[in-house]
Amino acid sequence: MPPRIRLRPCALRLRNAAPLNNPLCASYASLTTATTPAPAIDPTQAAAPILRYPPTQPPSHKPPEVRKTQLHRTYQSVLKSSPLILLFQHNNVKAVEWMSIRRELAIALRKVDAERAKNGHEGLIGDQIKFQVITTSIFASALRVVEFFKPEENTMDHVQQPTDPRSATSAQIPQTTNSPEDEAFKHGLSRRAWEVASNRKLKSELEPLLSGPLAILTFPDVSPQYLKTVLSIVAPSPPDFPAPKRKANPSYFEPEVQSGLQKLMLLGARVEGKVFDTEGTKWVGGIDGGIDGLRAQLVHMLQGVGGQLTGALEGASRSLYLTVEGRRMDMEEKEKGDKPAE
Repeated sequence: MPPRIRLRPCALRLRNAAPLNNPLCASYASLTTATTPAPAIDPTQAAAPILRYPPTQPPSHKPPEVRKTQLHRTYQSVLKSSPLILLFQHNNVKAVEWMSIRRELAIALRKVDAERAKNGHEGLIGDQIKFQVITTSIFASALRVVEFFKPEENTMDHVQQPTDPRSATSAQIPQTTNSPEDEAFKHGLSRRAWEVASNRKLKSELEPLLSGPLAILTFPDVSPQYLKTVLSIVAPSPPDFPAPKRKANPSYFEPEVQSGLQKLMLLGARVEGKVFDTEGTKWVGGIDGGIDGLRAQLVHMLQGVGGQLTGALEGASRSLYLTVEGRRMDMEEKEKGDKPAE
């Protein structure tokens, strides 16, 4: 191995040796030995804090990397984006049974999409209807946050809320810090949301059903036609919601499907924030003609109310006219009777 040769720079040699006549080394030595004074610190000017989190993910009360926190965020998104949710209780449903039930649901919903597309209807949501198993305790907490935590009602005076109804970000809220306890944060995983959800005095209508192993079936839109098809597959009850015929759909009667359906029980539904029991859910699914039929019924009802109102107003005016006319005739007869006979 060759020996190591340590070379000292010219500036270091100049410190220990006498100045040389070389002007280049002298100028280099003056530059290396000179120091620049630091700027004076002004205590009245405080530097703005540097945000250590992305603008789309402000600090949360619980660690965001934990699976429970991610489930909490997912359930909040499902509750906010699904106006119709069916709630089922399951009992030891196997994986192959879940797979078979989801397969039959997908087949039936694709038929509904094809029929609606053939009739020229829009809003095909068959592929967006999902059936998933949930963690009951985390879903209950997310439900309490969605129903009881209103950021616009808990706004501080010195914080300007954005016009976007979604969760505020650090770029929209001024004077935020890196601490999760900052009261300026109003998202679903903030400390303020956790405090509201922890208030046991607030009771949700769906809370009595949130016990035991649960599964939810979510719809992106309230469609009685799709709901009727789903109930005919998952919770058939003739004559309103009959199961498919064996000849039309033989795979529905496979042992895995029938065994899984026997372990499912419909508890109720959440429709536009309102809780319906089993009978109310079937009433929504039994609306003739779906949304179009409901609109026709509403128009017919409004027309009937308008006709009744018109008849009532006409009857009141007719009664007033008859009363005034009868009084006039009575007064004329009295005047004729008071005149002397000629």
